[in-house]
Amino acid sequence: MSTVMQPGSTPGTATTPEPATSGTRLAVRRFLRNRLAVVGLGFVVFFVLFCFAGPLVYSTDQTHTLLQQVNLAPSGAHWLGTDAVGHDQLGRLMYGGKVSMTVGLAAGVLATVIGTLWGAAAGYAGGWVDAVMMRIVDAGIAIPALFILLVVSAITTPGLGGLVLILGFVSWLVPSRLVRAETLTLKNRDYVLTLRAIGGTHSRAITRHILPNSVSTIVVAATFQIADAILLVAYVSYLGLGVQPPSTDWGGMLSAGLTAAYSGYWWLILPPGLAIILVVWAFNAIGDGLRDAFDVRGRG
Repeated sequence: MSTVMQPGSTPGTATTPEPATSGTRLAVRRFLRNRLAVVGLGFVVFFVLFCFAGPLVYSTDQTHTLLQQVNLAPSGAHWLGTDAVGHDQLGRLMYGGKVSMTVGLAAGVLATVIGTLWGAAAGYAGGWVDAVMMRIVDAGIAIPALFILLVVSAITTPGLGGLVLILGFVSWLVPSRLVRAETLTLKNRDYVLTLRAIGGTHSRAITRHILPNSVSTIVVAATFQIADAILLVAYVSYLGLGVQPPSTDWGGMLSAGLTAAYSGYWWLILPPGLAIILVVWAFNAIGDGLRDAFDVRGRG
């Protein structure tokens, strides 16, 4: 029996094939080649450290009214000045960002979880069950999420937990459609059909095969949901229906600083506005990068 020699090999030595690059490693490499996505990830890391670790380094009083230092311009004592009740604006930006990021992350994850379970169940069941479940989704999408938020906020004053639940339950509709479409493709794959043929349960097929193979779709949907949730929190708080004083978030800071901005107090509106724009853009950039990284058709 003859042995085929590889170019560059020497007699008497075996050639070991290179191990194939795993799908996850390839996706990471593709993501890191996307400069906008990497910059977006850098912004998210920065704002997480800024909002959650920043107050440990830059400690300020965000509870009591300090009338002797109202609307002070940025200086060495107050890097971003003070607001209309004397709160240090840089410290308030950290404090408000912590609320915005917490609510946005929690609501985005909750919406993705609900949408994933709903979409996977609808797509896997098929038939009339799928038709009824997706008509419910279509009806929900027809009602603007901001309208529902405004109605609920006008009826009651939700705390942080209530705001997360409300945002989660009005934002799960789009992820459910994405996961359903993925499930319709996956449920006819050989490994799922084999599991059903040997007596595997529907729940096992969904949890062991459908959902693990839909991770890329779920992760991408989650990043966009987090961005949307942060923006919705800002909308509601800007209209004065979000978290109530002394708590605040970036939308509340924008609302509080809007009238003062006409008096030239730019530091009351520019920093929170830029923070919202940068964080929402960053999560959207990460979502775009993850979508391209997991896209098999784009791999070369």
